[in-house]
Amino acid sequence: MPGTIRAALVAICIGLPLAGCQTTGASTNGADPIALGDDRHGNPVAGNNETLPWSNQASLKGDPSNRALEQGREAFRDANYGTSEKHFRQAVELRPDNAAAWLGLAASYDQLGRFDLADRAYDQLAKLKPKDARVLNNRGYSYLLRGDYKQARRLFDAALALDPSLEEVQGNLHLLEKVRQS
Repeated sequence: MPGTIRAALVAICIGLPLAGCQTTGASTNGADPIALGDDRHGNPVAGNNETLPWSNQASLKGDPSNRALEQGREAFRDANYGTSEKHFRQAVELRPDNAAAWLGLAASYDQLGRFDLADRAYDQLAKLKPKDARVLNNRGYSYLLRGDYKQARRLFDAALALDPSLEEVQGNLHLLEKVRQS
């Protein structure tokens, strides 16, 4: 993607409070985009205490992948995407059904510009969470970063059809229109 388009995309991301998705550090909505913890029922939650539909096939408590997952989240928050990739990759190797780790891995690859590897991580995530609006939204954001606006729009529309109330999709659609206008 040409540098001016990427620079415009970054500038727009910083300026829009609802822009971004659950997978990138570019979101400025105040919630950590990949900070999934557990609510009192053991369900994964985002930093804003919103329950997310991630794999709860088994509890992460006492799970050896949990440490790697937390290290990945911390590195991602610090915009150290190479380190976050390493930790998220370790977490999915230890626990292949850990959707939060696959999400972080895909996001890290997106930030590193390794879209080929991001696609593989999104494919694994889609197997764990088929027809999940957040997964479709995040993958759409990945295509937005690549400059493939047609595919991004298709994925955002699919996410919106599954969950019309998902604010991240609305923000990403707005971001997509802003990028297309620049």
